[in-house]
Amino acid sequence: MEFALEPMSPTPPILVSSLDFERIEAVLDAPAFRDHASASALRGELARADVVAPAQMPADVVTMNSRVRAVDVDSGDAYELTLVYPRDADGDAGRVSVLAPVGSAILGLRIGQTMQWPMPGGRRMTLRVDAIHYQPEAAGDLHR
Repeated sequence: MEFALEPMSPTPPILVSSLDFERIEAVLDAPAFRDHASASALRGELARADVVAPAQMPADVVTMNSRVRAVDVDSGDAYELTLVYPRDADGDAGRVSVLAPVGSAILGLRIGQTMQWPMPGGRRMTLRVDAIHYQPEAAGDLHR
């Protein structure tokens, strides 16, 4: 099943660090993930992203390995998530793969921005980034 992100209008701009961009592209090019159900949505997000050097990344942007608080706008449910590469994903621990629909949706968003996408069963979810508890670039971990 393929999940295509359907951003709210207008599409929020996103920022991606050059290091994250290169690593995510490498994941998408790997045979194990090339045909992954969410790969095309993630490719679309990368295609529209503004790419900046890790040292130039604003502290209010969700990057890889960031720990964030996100809220389902409709239900008010809050989630503590860490955005990770597929090999590090663990839903029980709140580590969400960038290939998961929610991972693709929050990559590059700033605090306060929202993204909407279809969920299984036809439900639409609108997620808002409320806080970033840890961002590698802001912490000086420019190669994490």
